[in-house]
Amino acid sequence: MTDPHPSTTGAGGVSAPVVFFLSDSTGITAETLGNTLLTQFPAHRLERRTIPFITTVEHAQSVVALIDQVAAAGPRPVIFSTTVSPDVRAVLARSAGHFFDLFGAHLGQLEHALGTAANGIPGQAHGLGDQVRYQSRMAAVEYAIEHDDGQSLRALERAELILIAPSRCGKTPTTMYLALQHGVLAANFPLIEEDFTTLALPTPLRPFASKCFGLTSQPVRLSQIRQERRPDSSYASLAQCAYELRNAEDMYRANNIPYVNSATMSVEEISATVLQRMQLHH
Repeated sequence: MTDPHPSTTGAGGVSAPVVFFLSDSTGITAETLGNTLLTQFPAHRLERRTIPFITTVEHAQSVVALIDQVAAAGPRPVIFSTTVSPDVRAVLARSAGHFFDLFGAHLGQLEHALGTAANGIPGQAHGLGDQVRYQSRMAAVEYAIEHDDGQSLRALERAELILIAPSRCGKTPTTMYLALQHGVLAANFPLIEEDFTTLALPTPLRPFASKCFGLTSQPVRLSQIRQERRPDSSYASLAQCAYELRNAEDMYRANNIPYVNSATMSVEEISATVLQRMQLHH
């Protein structure tokens, strides 16, 4: 049995409630929606627990027993649920926690809007319900892997997006996220010191300038990241980072390449910015 005693504190040192993400599938949707709401309460250091694959009433009852045990030991827990089954939801809603039903609260309205009943099948959000979309995302992931960090220039004309930036500015995680979540055919290409002898784009990219999007960062932040990879190297020095970022930004401006500073942005925020500014609709 999981330790029911919460150890986190909130604003002013007061014990903060444990947050549960409950799902009949992987829990990713509950985590995403719940954590988005919780970002509005940054003062609270919250313990988060995800319980996936709650597909039976019996399992739901055991989850309620755990939540009630946690509630008895400290502040009343907060629960975000994306379970589809009405029977499972009814059991979970009887727990001693603050229950936020992220699906059930809107299904009735959506059924009315679409003029049809929900199918009530769990696990649809991350399943294979849309085979075409799933296959396109998998193809995009394969493309992103092949074209990561300039490893391959094959079929570059197929790319919908080419991310360019100095090393460690976030190219790889962004292209992978865009591929997996949005099915974007995204390549990424590193800018190295040799590329800064002129303001022109590297030769392989020149025919595809309209597909390019640049990333930059803050010299101090980039230096910190590079230090983790190659401590005390010229590559990680503040002077080298400042030089590369300054020249990269000059290159972007000279070639009308849109770009964004990724230093304080999450992968999700970078990706949303790229999609919007490049008008990529999937």
